[in-house]
Amino acid sequence: MSITVGVLTVSDSCSRGRAEDESGKVLAKLVAEAGWKAEVRGVVPDEVREIRAILKEWADDLRLSLILTTGGTGAGPRDVTPEATEKLLERALPGLPELIRREGVKSNPRAALSRGLAGIRGKTLIVNLPGSPRGAAESFQAVAELIPHALEVMDGSRHDPPGRPAVRKEHSHG
Repeated sequence: MSITVGVLTVSDSCSRGRAEDESGKVLAKLVAEAGWKAEVRGVVPDEVREIRAILKEWADDLRLSLILTTGGTGAGPRDVTPEATEKLLERALPGLPELIRREGVKSNPRAALSRGLAGIRGKTLIVNLPGSPRGAAESFQAVAELIPHALEVMDGSRHDPPGRPAVRKEHSHG
């Protein structure tokens, strides 16, 4: 399965050219190392309308397999990535951000404050990641092995456990 990816950095300072987009670079590198294709990268300010417009375009028009956002998931007043993402999702996948937070607190207790979401829009999986390069990388690594399977299931494949055939129970009507 070919996995096409968009990496969207949500940052006022990066969007204004006052800071380098290190998190986006780190994620693009990890995506390539996973054997996936980073189709597009973008940087937007912490503005719901702008975030939502890019997510919608990448999911609906570009039909990317996966969109990773980095930044805007904290408790600050300008952190609005989850709010922008939530309205676009058709189905939530709460287990991914739960796993991201659970793994994150092992190296940084503040990871518990992340409000990132994950879910499905059409055939696109959208995952919010933290904004720091380290947080984005660790979060991506926490869920990366699940993404190909999630995409296969979203596309209609069965989701039997690895190495186990599906079990069918025959009912006898006696």
